[in-house]
Amino acid sequence: MTRRAVRTQIAEAAIALFVAEGFDETTVDQIAAAVGISSRSVFRYFAAKEDIVVGHLDEIGERLAAALEARPRDESPWVALRRAMDPHIEDLNGNTDANVATAVMLSGTAALRGALLNKRARWEDALVPNVIRRLKGPARVRELQARAVVSAALACLNTAVDEWARSGGTKPLDKLLDSAIDAVRS
Repeated sequence: MTRRAVRTQIAEAAIALFVAEGFDETTVDQIAAAVGISSRSVFRYFAAKEDIVVGHLDEIGERLAAALEARPRDESPWVALRRAMDPHIEDLNGNTDANVATAVMLSGTAALRGALLNKRARWEDALVPNVIRRLKGPARVRELQARAVVSAALACLNTAVDEWARSGGTKPLDKLLDSAIDAVRS
């Protein structure tokens, strides 16, 4: 079995346990037993228990950055960022129950919030260079502007996902995101 397949198997088993038992209440020994490996083996694939939940966020950030890079150069930063988020929205909607449960766990677990913020800060770093290229004006001002736009856009995404999760996935995520962006931009 490939390393990626084992990571996926561990993460799926862990998230099922976290949702059923709670993040803090679930031990690495329980996760290992569910997958049929040792606890030590779990740490060969994940540096910490929190990484089991947020580890995939780096991949999402990379996909967001690639989607932004693929957007037409003449699109405004806001339009390009919003459209770059479409594949992520589709992924979340593709498995609503599991993704709602994960989003609720992420927002409701203190131990995960710090790890989540750290991963999302890396998303910002990945997105800013492409937004800088879309802005006009002196270079010394564009980086600040790009960081502000990207930070606000990601906050809109976070807010929309949190509201979507609170609704049990019943509210349309794309509409929630559009509403959040409209509120910031108006």
